[in-house]
Amino acid sequence: MIDFQTLGQTVMARLETLGKISQSPDYLDRRYLSEQHKRANQLIDKWMTAAGMRSWQDQAGNIWGRFEAEQSDAPRYIMGSHLDTVPNGGKYDGMLGVVAPITLIEALHVEGIRLPFHLDIVGFGDEEGTRFGSTLLGSRALTGQWPASWADLQDEDGINLAQALENFGLSFDNVSEATIATENLKGYLELHIEQGPVLEQRNLPVGVVSAIAAAKRFEITVTGMAGHAGTVPMPMRLDTLAASSEMILAVESVAKEHGVVATVGQISNRPNGVNVISGKTVFSLDVRSAQDFQRDDAIADIMDRLDNIAAKRNLALEHRPTHSAHAVQCDDELQSVLCNAIAAQGIGVHTLFSGAGHDAVAMADICPVAMLFMRCDKGISHHPAEAITTEDVSATLAVLSHTLQSLK
Repeated sequence: MIDFQTLGQTVMARLETLGKISQSPDYLDRRYLSEQHKRANQLIDKWMTAAGMRSWQDQAGNIWGRFEAEQSDAPRYIMGSHLDTVPNGGKYDGMLGVVAPITLIEALHVEGIRLPFHLDIVGFGDEEGTRFGSTLLGSRALTGQWPASWADLQDEDGINLAQALENFGLSFDNVSEATIATENLKGYLELHIEQGPVLEQRNLPVGVVSAIAAAKRFEITVTGMAGHAGTVPMPMRLDTLAASSEMILAVESVAKEHGVVATVGQISNRPNGVNVISGKTVFSLDVRSAQDFQRDDAIADIMDRLDNIAAKRNLALEHRPTHSAHAVQCDDELQSVLCNAIAAQGIGVHTLFSGAGHDAVAMADICPVAMLFMRCDKGISHHPAEAITTEDVSATLAVLSHTLQSLK
């Protein structure tokens, strides 16, 4: 009989240990292909071995463990999440989805419980995109979607991806070997903290994800003319910061009108002097929705509004796409298994949409996917205040155990 309460305590202790592996002494910061990434993989490998799994590292730096079925030709399911973090991040984003299933498998192993399929756990080396600016590098390697141009992606120190792989003991030329066969792959399951307030508002420890957001990002550049703050009359100014302020408010208005979420989170302003009219402003735009068409309709409206503002103010406007991800609908059958597992624990069943992107987005290109969200305190994530409870972890482990023993 599995003691899920004790198992939850083990997961929390392991997350605490993993959360101490950071390239900064002051906060959690663990990036792809760093020395800290290597140490995290070694720790995960140790836990996988203790759980009775066969472990290995692939050519993209992802760490794997297999809980083998009795039949060598049995089908395969994959569970996992990411081990990298944002700078000054939390201890549970990504890591929960690797540590919890490993710990559960160890309990199944001790109890002598075997599954009718191979269960592979993967800790992806990069999901956040913090180091090289392109997200989901770990999971995209599994799908074979690593363009040759990525070799030249650079980090803030000028080290490109090809060199970073070599420093890690790998080779960009061999990353294609991380691509996995799909003919016997039944599906991918990912456990993740919600990173939002819905489950907390409903007083539920877990929920089932119905879909993952369609997202597009752009770099918007507004060009005018810098000038002296005291000598250029207001009607004659080509002030890009003032125009950008109007544009950002337009983004907010359009998002509300279309029922999407849109965010301007980054601004660069030049010359950025206290007594100088702004001559060039660059800002980011992030638009997300549960449906591709809804997102794209909102973007078209946003771009029209920005063009009109720029024309009215006699400014030049450019927009460059920097990221695009289609909406992912989670598999109906896998959702049903998760819902039944939740109900079997006496927990109310709730499905919800994910506004954040996840490794499941990449994995959906090669197999059915499903996600289980776990409640997090106030929905806070990407922040040191990220918090979960042992009780919720224990409940989630019970749901996962029921799920794995229900899958065919």
